[in-house]
Amino acid sequence: MTTVETEEHKALRAAVAALGKRHGRDFVREDLWSEAAKLGYLGVNLPEEHGGGGGGTAELSIVLEELGAAGCPLLMMIVSPAICGTVIARFGTEAQKREWLPALAEGKRTMAFGITEPDAGSNSHRITTTARKDGTDWLLTGRKVFISGVDIADATLIVGRTEDARTGSLKPCLFIVPADAEGFARRQIDMELNAAEKQFELTLDDVRLPADALVGDEDAGLLQLFAGLNPERIMTAAFAIGMGRYALDRAVAYACERTVWKAPIGAHQAIAHPLAQSHIELELARLMMQKAACLYDAGDDAGAGEAANMAKYAAGEACVKAVDQAVHTLGGNGLTREFGLASLITAARVSRIAPVSREMILNYVSHQTLGLPKSY
Repeated sequence: MTTVETEEHKALRAAVAALGKRHGRDFVREDLWSEAAKLGYLGVNLPEEHGGGGGGTAELSIVLEELGAAGCPLLMMIVSPAICGTVIARFGTEAQKREWLPALAEGKRTMAFGITEPDAGSNSHRITTTARKDGTDWLLTGRKVFISGVDIADATLIVGRTEDARTGSLKPCLFIVPADAEGFARRQIDMELNAAEKQFELTLDDVRLPADALVGDEDAGLLQLFAGLNPERIMTAAFAIGMGRYALDRAVAYACERTVWKAPIGAHQAIAHPLAQSHIELELARLMMQKAACLYDAGDDAGAGEAANMAKYAAGEACVKAVDQAVHTLGGNGLTREFGLASLITAARVSRIAPVSREMILNYVSHQTLGLPKSY
């Protein structure tokens, strides 16, 4: 494993950075999504035989990081190609792969992902959305909350639970639910977060699905679920690192130009050192993200799980700190719409909260990595 980028990765990073620069902070999501798709960036992680670029999470994370660093991150990249595309590519039937993967790669179709519930956030074992057999069909009932981009998605990959016929216990399973399925309703959540993608609460009231709506093996359980959650954590790290880099770049430019007492404010260590520290922390987070992506793409799911959690933690902390320091560097200007940093204060907090909180990552590392007794 190496964290030194290949020439291909450097070229990809430069090309995506140029795309992001053309669109900038005032980007139109639909336009950027369409152009990124045409250039092959949305499906860079998907198999070539199904219209993708044949790369992996490492390549997709480069795309999202560079778009974020240009001020135009695409949140649905975490969801549609990274989570849903990966799960279908690894566990879907040939028919599901043919139907969804080329369309996801081309940007013609988008898929949302529904796991969080009102009473089951970080604890996915408490999911109450259930699927029961009715002949050859499935009937899916439950609720989901804080589901991104449902209004622009053609379907939602829903995490439900089915009953094990042998033990009677419930096990997680994944279902493709079309946007127009009868009994499938959504309500937009009123968020103060200013983002192109909206958040929704979903209600599934005996949604009837054909047998082929089930993705993968009914008995695979957590294996299939975490095939999507590990890329989600890696891509969230990329999202956070890109955001942190954007904020830091704005602060550095301002510190070089803003002059007080005949010297740029960046010449003063009280300004320079915190910015340098933020740069170091973002670079360290990127190294862990690259390690996680490398492990995942190599098929080491266990190693990738640990590294992906650490990467998400490190990136979230570094992002929040970088944004805060950037705003502080600009002073009053950091809160103006002109400089575009104030809205990042709220957005940066998301990288510490979702898709798993920093506290749950600390729980994971304490008992999974360090072997400490479980606290819950």
